[in-house]
Amino acid sequence: MDFTTLFSESNIRARGAGPLYVRLRRVLDDLISSRKLEQGQALPTERDIAEMSGLSRVTVRRAVDDLVRAGTLVRRHGSGTFVAPSPTRVQQSLSTLTSFSEDMARRGLATRSVWLGRGLFTPSPDEMMSLGLSVEDRVARFERLRFAAEVPLAIERAAIASDVLPDPAAVDQSLYEALERLNARPSKAVQRISAALVEPADAELLQIGRCDAVLKIERISYLSSGRAIELTRSIYRGDAYDFVAELRLGDNPPKSGDTPI
Repeated sequence: MDFTTLFSESNIRARGAGPLYVRLRRVLDDLISSRKLEQGQALPTERDIAEMSGLSRVTVRRAVDDLVRAGTLVRRHGSGTFVAPSPTRVQQSLSTLTSFSEDMARRGLATRSVWLGRGLFTPSPDEMMSLGLSVEDRVARFERLRFAAEVPLAIERAAIASDVLPDPAAVDQSLYEALERLNARPSKAVQRISAALVEPADAELLQIGRCDAVLKIERISYLSSGRAIELTRSIYRGDAYDFVAELRLGDNPPKSGDTPI
């Protein structure tokens, strides 16, 4: 590919009106959308683009920063800037209570987690109400960024009553596997899903735009005894996740002559 021509000053200035960084951003956008720059491919360095285009490095950096914030490009420390991979769209059933690791394993996707924090803490008012705890109790909290096929898909923030899971370090990849080893795997859950705009810090972790939509999921999980032991609030990429539910007619079908809704 002839980057010298693509990033020439004449080509950039020909990309409509607006500041030069906006025109350069359009050039980069076009290269990515036309697949002249493939997913995972490295861009020339900002210094090289500046030399080829005659633009200042400040101008080049501003164009690249915009595309990084939008999730189109991703910076890897010590390696450079790359075209961000498009996530494989994942469907998750709402009828089965499974962990992220189990769900991805069934699809043949390799998973990993980056721990953002974990430890024992005094429960918050929400945790006390949801898990039936008092201010004297403790909760084990887990915050992590979840990857599937090396694409960041979700941020999970979970709280478990500490008498159920006293050692946060006991959790490796799967929280539910750790609970199963303690004979405390949940048997049912109530889950609420809503759409929201991503917070800037979460957008950076998920490598998406700061104005992108995400799915916010709150789940309270219960033991077979009915005790609530888990409160999890997760954020899933809206461009990568579909939640699917199977619906059935009720036990009392409409009588003849009734108008179905």
